[in-house]
Amino acid sequence: MSHETTPHSPSSVGSDPLTNRRKFITGAAAVAGAAALPIELSAQVAGSDEIKVGLIGCGGRGSGAAAQTLTVDGCRLIAVADAFQDRLDGGLNNIKGGMEKAGRGDRVAVTDKKYVGLDAYKELIDNVDLVLVATPPGFRPIHFEYAVNAGKHVFMEKPVCVDAWGYNKIVKAAQAADEKGLKVVVGLQRHYQNVYREAFKKVHEEGMIGDIVSAQAWWNGSRPWIRERKPGQTEMEYQIMNWYHFAWLSGDHISEQHVHNIDVINWFVSGNSEKGGHPVTAQGLGGRCTREPLSVGEIFDHHFVEFRYENGVILNSQCRHAKGAMPKVAEEIQGTEGTLYLQNGKIVDRKGATKWEYRERNAPNPYQVEHDELHAAIRNKTPLNNAYYGANSSFTSALGRIATYSGQQVSWDEAVKSDFNIGPKDYAFDAEAPVKPDANGNYALPIPGETKVPWKA
Repeated sequence: MSHETTPHSPSSVGSDPLTNRRKFITGAAAVAGAAALPIELSAQVAGSDEIKVGLIGCGGRGSGAAAQTLTVDGCRLIAVADAFQDRLDGGLNNIKGGMEKAGRGDRVAVTDKKYVGLDAYKELIDNVDLVLVATPPGFRPIHFEYAVNAGKHVFMEKPVCVDAWGYNKIVKAAQAADEKGLKVVVGLQRHYQNVYREAFKKVHEEGMIGDIVSAQAWWNGSRPWIRERKPGQTEMEYQIMNWYHFAWLSGDHISEQHVHNIDVINWFVSGNSEKGGHPVTAQGLGGRCTREPLSVGEIFDHHFVEFRYENGVILNSQCRHAKGAMPKVAEEIQGTEGTLYLQNGKIVDRKGATKWEYRERNAPNPYQVEHDELHAAIRNKTPLNNAYYGANSSFTSALGRIATYSGQQVSWDEAVKSDFNIGPKDYAFDAEAPVKPDANGNYALPIPGETKVPWKA
C-alpha cells in the first residue's frame, strides 16, 4: 500500500507507472511462518522473545512509527511494504540511518522481505508479529482486518476509516482482536500525553469543571503538500500518490488532521477511555475558497460542524486551510463550574480564577509512549485495544464531512446502518478511480444543498 507522510513533510515521488501486481524486490518467495502459529506465540515466534516488526507504508509517519517502535528493547524490523518502490527504498534508508545514528542499527534487519504493490501487505503481515500500518486512511480497514485475521498485533495511524463500510469493518475486527488477545494501538497520541491524562482525571474523577455542557475544537492551519501529476500515471496512481486531496483516501482534512481534536472531545464527553463516544447528529458548512486549482483534488479547505451528543453536549468544531489566516490547534471544554483549556492544561472557574494548571516539565513524548505501552501489553498480556475509540472518532470526522459536503443534518445511526462505501470497486493501479477529473483535468467539488447524502443518493 501507499505510505502516510506527515502533511507538512512533502517528498518527491517516482514517475514510472506501476502495475497492481505485488513484486518481491529481491525475487525471493516469502514464507508465512508466523501466521500459522497459535495466538499465544504471536510475540515469541519460534521460541524467541524477539518481536518481529513489519512496516506497511514507508513515508514520513511510517518511518517515524518504525523508529519509535524500534526504540523499545526486544524487537527488530524484518519487513517493509509500500505501493511504490521509491517510497520503500527511501523510507527504509531513512529508518536505517536514524537507527544507526541512535546506536541501534542492528534493530533493522530487512533483507529479503521487501514487498511492493497494492497487495504487498499480505506477505508482510504473514511474516511478522507486530504490524505498523501507516498507509492512507482509506486502506486501513483492509489492512487491520487482514492483520487481525492473521493473529498479529497492530499499531495503526489515524484516522482508521473514512466511511461507514470502513467503520463497521474496523469495529468487527476490533472485537475479533479482543477474542484473540491481540493488542492494538491507534496513533491518536493525545491519549498517551500526560497533560490530557491528568486533565481527564480532573474532569471525571475530581469533577473540577462540573457537568460538561459544550466544547470547542480547532485545527486551523495551511494546506499541506501537493504532488504534481507525472507523465504516464494512471488516474488511480495519481490519486494514491496525492492521497491527501481525495476523500476516499484521506477522509478530507477534517479526518486526516482534525480527528485528533474531535477524538479528545469524544473521549472527555463520554468519560470512556477505552471506547470513547460519538455524537448522534452533525450539521455544518464548508467549502473551498482559496486559490488552489481544481486539478489538485476534491476536498474542502474549511469545515465548521455542530456535533450534538446524546447527553445534550454540543461540540462546535472547525478546521481550515488558509495561508495567512489565524492558526489554532486546540480543544476547550466548558462545564457548569469551569472551563478546561487543553492546549495548555488549565482549568479556570466562572470568574476566571485558575483552579488547576498542568506544571510537569520534561513529560515523555506521547508518540513514544504509544509504542512503549503497546510492547508492554504484548509482553505482559494485558488488555489494550484502541481500535474502538479510533473507529468512533474517525467516523465522527467522516460524519462531519458528509454534513458539510451535503449541507444536511446527518444521523450517526443512519450513517452506520447504511454501510456506505466511497472507495473503489477494485484496488489496482489500472482500476477505475472513485472520482474522475473532467476533460480539463479538474475535479468537481461537493456543493452543499446539491451533493447527496451517500445513503440517500
